[in-house]
Formats: sequence, C-alpha cells, structure tokens
Amino acid sequence: MALRHAAHLAGGAPHLLVLGSRPTRGRERSRSLARGRTIGVMTSSRSSPALLRAGAAALVLALAAGSVADTEGRAEWPWWRGPLGNGVSPDGDPPVRWSEKQNVRFKVAIDGEGLATPVVSGNLIYVLSADSMGGARTASPAPKPSEPRLVRQRFLVTAYDRRDGSVEWQRVAVERVPHEGHHEESSWATASPVTDGERLYAHFGSAGTFAYTLAGELVWKIDLGDMTTRLGYGEGSSPALWGDTLVVNWDHEGDSFVVALDRRTGEERWRKQRPGELTSWSTPLIREHEDRVQVIVAAGGRTRGYDIRNGEELWSLSGLGMNAIPTPIYDAGILYLASGKRDSPRMLAVDLRGARGDLDGSRAVRWTLDRDTPYVSTPLLYRGQLYFFKHVLGIMTSVDAATGALRFSERLSTGNVFASPAAAAGRIYVLGRDGKAFVLAPGPRLQVLAENQLDDGFDASPVIVGGDLYLRGRRFLYAVARTGDD
Repeated sequence: MALRHAAHLAGGAPHLLVLGSRPTRGRERSRSLARGRTIGVMTSSRSSPALLRAGAAALVLALAAGSVADTEGRAEWPWWRGPLGNGVSPDGDPPVRWSEKQNVRFKVAIDGEGLATPVVSGNLIYVLSADSMGGARTASPAPKPSEPRLVRQRFLVTAYDRRDGSVEWQRVAVERVPHEGHHEESSWATASPVTDGERLYAHFGSAGTFAYTLAGELVWKIDLGDMTTRLGYGEGSSPALWGDTLVVNWDHEGDSFVVALDRRTGEERWRKQRPGELTSWSTPLIREHEDRVQVIVAAGGRTRGYDIRNGEELWSLSGLGMNAIPTPIYDAGILYLASGKRDSPRMLAVDLRGARGDLDGSRAVRWTLDRDTPYVSTPLLYRGQLYFFKHVLGIMTSVDAATGALRFSERLSTGNVFASPAAAAGRIYVLGRDGKAFVLAPGPRLQVLAENQLDDGFDASPVIVGGDLYLRGRRFLYAVARTGDD
C-alpha cells in the first residue's frame, strides 16, 4: 500500500525543505543538521504536471535483485519484499517465539502514523511516517464521516539504530495539507522506502519523492503531481529500484502513467502513459528475463511489461480484477499475479518465456484461480508453494506454484491481515492486524510452530535480517531477537 505517493494519500511538495532531528533521543552526528535548520531552496523537477542460503546470498542479490550496491557484507533488507524481492531472507534465522516479555531486544515509539514497511541497510532501519500537526487548520472538511480530516502533516523519514532502537537521525521531508483523504484503515505514509546501500529513496506519493544519503542529507526531490484515487481511498504503490533507475507507478483516476527516474538526480528517463488504467496500489516488480530487464506493473485493466531502458511495452495481459494491490512475483520465467476484491478474486501464473505482445488467450497463461485470493497482502512463494490470505481475512491458502493445485485452505486466528508473509530458515512468518503472529512450517498442510502476541497492531510486513525480526506496528517499532529469555 502507499501514500500521496505513499499509499493512501498526501499533498504537493514545497520548494523549501526543513530538516528535523532529535539529538536528545539518539546519536545525531554533529555533521548532520540540527533541528529546524533549513538546508536550502530547491527547484522541484516537476515533469508533466520469493531457498538460496547464506553462501549464495551475495550472488542472488546481484543477479536477482540487481538493485543493491556492493555493501561489503552489511545486513540488508533493501526493499519492502526483501533482498530477493519475494519476502524471503536467504540467511535469516529469527526467533520462533516472542512476546512483550520474551525475545524483544527493543520496543520504541514511532513518531506519527504509517503502514510503510521499513528497510534495513547496515546498522540502520529506515521508517516513513506522517505526523499530524493537530492544531493546524484543515484545508476542507472530510468528504465522509469515516475519512480523516485534512490536517497539515509532517512527512517524516527516521533512521533507527538496529542495536538499540535509538534515533540516529530524523528528517521532515515536507509539511503540507494533503489534497485528498484516505481509507479509514490506511494512512498518509504507506509507500515503503527503498535503498541501494548508498542512498535512501522515500516516496510520499503526491507529497513528493525524496532521495537522501544514508546519513540523512537530502540529495534531490521531485513532485509528480496530485493523484486522484478511487473513492478517495488514498495512494498505495511503493517505488522499485534497479541499478540507476527508480520506477514509480502512478495509476489513478486521472491520467495514469509509469515513470522511470535517474536515481542519482531524480530526472526523468522516460514516462509511459497508461490509458484506461484506473487506481491501483500495486508496486512495480523489476526483473531480468531473457537478457532484458523488465518493469512489470500489475493493474485491473492490463498488466504490462516494459523495457527498463526506454519504457517500450513488451507484452500485456488482462485478467486481474479491480483494485490491484499485491505486487507481482517472479521465479524462473514464471510471473504470478493476484488481486482479491470480493467480486473479482483472481490469480494467474504466466510463462514469460518468449512473451511478446498481447498474451490474452495464449499458452502463456499456465493456470488461473478465481477464489480465496489476497486483496491487500502479496503472496509468498516459498519452496514451490504460494502462500496467501483470502481477501484480508485470516484464511491462509496454499497452492502448488507449478500447477495451481490446492494444498490447503484453513483459518488462522490472526484476525484480519494486511501484512504480507515472509520466510526464513524453513519457517513462514505472518502478522495479523490485532498484534497476533504465527510461525508456520512450509509444506502441503498447515502446521503451526508458534503463536505469538504483542501489544500493537501490524499492517506493515515483517522484515528479517540475520537473527532479527523487525516489526513496524501502528505505534511501536519492535526488534524481535534471541535475548536468552526463552
């Protein structure tokens, strides 16, 4: 999900950026800017308007992810779906059991609200949030009683130390009144950041896209305009990164497009209009296939593959229902797509080998599924099976990835689920919105290894780095790790 480009909502980007830091809470370095110092006036470049394990991890990062710079063996979860882009940590081994009194290394409060999944690079965890400036005047009354009032927000980028949760630095990317509301269960900070090990790219949608050094220095920012989302549900697509190219999906009720930006400068490399596409909240997937790097954008109209070099459309396919949210999954030439709106549940396995042009009615579609598919969360592909939740309900289904054959479909007492499953060390980690979490064994039947509970709700997806499990709740950031309590 996301926001004003972040996944459910915000406003425009002013030209003057003020950075905020909290040295009393962390270890803000002296070379970073002090609280409230203006770093300068910038011109907004507004252009129109999921087995491999530790020994193979470095090779996988280079070939499969393609977007992570040489980080000299540093811990990484660079994108919301992890180093492999599929929710799997190749060398992770976090605890199986935890609680408020067991295996929690730290629990720290988060400033503001957000659904964005954190990313990790080296010793820092990066979190995006939107902090309501409650006393500010609203731009207009909320469109509906269930929607939030449009109060001025501070869009925050915060770096936490992985060891103790202290704040290393915090920046105010922008302050503004969002131009549009969001779904009552969402926020104005839902797009997850991405990092290449050198810079952090924070996308707040309509509130702007920002590039920072990992020390918190602003490099560039860009304003892509204002989204108009279906039913005012807000924005929900995160940026994707490959090499020097940062890709943003801008499907909404206006003129939809996908745009590629130079990660170094923020300048547009290409932009492709997507006529007929309405609001989607799906994050693009970038993968190398048949010696060509493709940008894959799922949508309710047509899912398309673009050449990352110039935006050339390579192939397209219909079949997903309205309100596309899950991110596509790619493995060994097969693409998995899903949508789960109640009146149009859909999942497809598409063979991209030799795919060109219109794939509708072709042999490229290996299998389809029209029930129990996920609405918000992205499926997990692990050890030959796909794992996913029905709509946002705690009903987990697994199918054989090669054939689509059902393995199981059973209820877990998670309550509703927004977070996507993650996997490591032969275990699957799932989070519920009410703070309950399950650790499962992969396989043809549902096997619960542990049931855990924390005093927070979780919409962001789990992050696994080594022996650590980072959980971003609505109020707190947790580091779950073996502390000797078990």
